[in-house]
Amino acid sequence: MEAKAASERSADPLYLEDIQVGDLVETKEFTVTRDMIIAFAEQYDPQPMHLDEKAAHDTIFGELVGSGWQTLVLTMRLLVDARLLGGTPLIGAELKNIRFHAPMRPGNTLRAGAEVTAIRPSKSRPDRGFIDLKVTTRNADGMTLATQNWSLVMPLRSTSPERNYK
Repeated sequence: MEAKAASERSADPLYLEDIQVGDLVETKEFTVTRDMIIAFAEQYDPQPMHLDEKAAHDTIFGELVGSGWQTLVLTMRLLVDARLLGGTPLIGAELKNIRFHAPMRPGNTLRAGAEVTAIRPSKSRPDRGFIDLKVTTRNADGMTLATQNWSLVMPLRSTSPERNYK
């Protein structure tokens, strides 16, 4: 199935009935700077390879790299900005199979993609269901930096009153 670019996504809410297995959303790009990597590390992941070029030289990376957690946070931001579910909020039910394939480096330009791999109704709540996504974050060279699987809660149009998600 053809990917839908972020600029093509509507701000109207989407419902479970609007989603199909194979749907793919690609985000716009975002460039990571050295200062962003260091600022994130200072607050959330203060390890040598994220804080200082000289200290990073003595790690397995041999250079300053971004935290894997920062890669995941930026992936979330890219998918929110891409209106992955239109105006429907991204409500997570499960996150699993996080894998870091390569480090994020200063100057990397990131892009994320999310492909719907499964759709299922809720067993306990008839007004909602779930979509499963394979989320991949790549740099501008096409190198995969991280992959993860998300399960998101989705309202059903057939049982949900119109909601304002804005």
